[in-house]
Amino acid sequence: MTTATLDAPVVTSERPAVRWLLTGVALAFLGLFLVVPLAAVFASALRKGIDVYVASIAEPDALAAVRLTLLIAAVAVPLNMAFGIAAAWAVARFEFRGKRVLVALIDLPFSVSPVVAGLIYMLIFGAQGWLGPWLNAHGVKVVFAVPGMVLATVFVTFPFVARELIPLLQAQGSEEEEAARILGASGWQTFWRVTLPNIKWGLLYGVILCNARAMGEFGAVSVVSGHIRGQTNTLPLHVEILYNEYNFAAAFAVASLLALLALVTLALKTAVEWRVARQHAGSVAESAGPRVKP
Repeated sequence: MTTATLDAPVVTSERPAVRWLLTGVALAFLGLFLVVPLAAVFASALRKGIDVYVASIAEPDALAAVRLTLLIAAVAVPLNMAFGIAAAWAVARFEFRGKRVLVALIDLPFSVSPVVAGLIYMLIFGAQGWLGPWLNAHGVKVVFAVPGMVLATVFVTFPFVARELIPLLQAQGSEEEEAARILGASGWQTFWRVTLPNIKWGLLYGVILCNARAMGEFGAVSVVSGHIRGQTNTLPLHVEILYNEYNFAAAFAVASLLALLALVTLALKTAVEWRVARQHAGSVAESAGPRVKP
């Protein structure tokens, strides 16, 4: 068997009718559940004209919601990035008791409803919670304030970075890091010059997903926010309030900001995936080297 035969990809052939049917079904679902809702959001936002659209976004409460959303993401994403790198490093590079428990805990927010997560923080930090009386006595406010919203956001988003890096580090192995240590590199030098460059695209991918979830989180943040207009309302909460007040033009205008965020996130995600695929193809071609045709 020749090298060309070994390297040939396995291709499954289907009849053209089957391929067209599957493609049509996929496009129909995309159009029905993605394109049409997005188009409806922007059409409803601009229904009363660009002036009403701009005024709805420039309204003080909307700007306060934008600032708070950015603030929460600016705090939660770096914390999750640091946790994700540390957790992925520990899981991929070390064997220790409780490793499976750690992995299960990382996946916990995927299986727990965000509303339940918010209620957990109410149970701990609320006025009638475990730490509530002590916090009130010392003038510390967690729930119905920004700290509680940050904690809830961190909880629901912390698996994203870790879950991207764990399989990546496991697949790469530790040979390069061990070689760096043998050559005299310290732990930090090994991390900054060997590990981080190797995981940078996976890290960026996880950060993008984490940021998108942090800005769009509703359930957990809604429980601990208190819905104080202009103070503890993020963009999703502000949209809910406007919609409940039958201010549909403003609600869809603010919702269009979240839709734009989703589109930007999708574009960044696609760019990172393309870059990773290109890098992988280049590394495979480089490792294969020149081939001699049989």
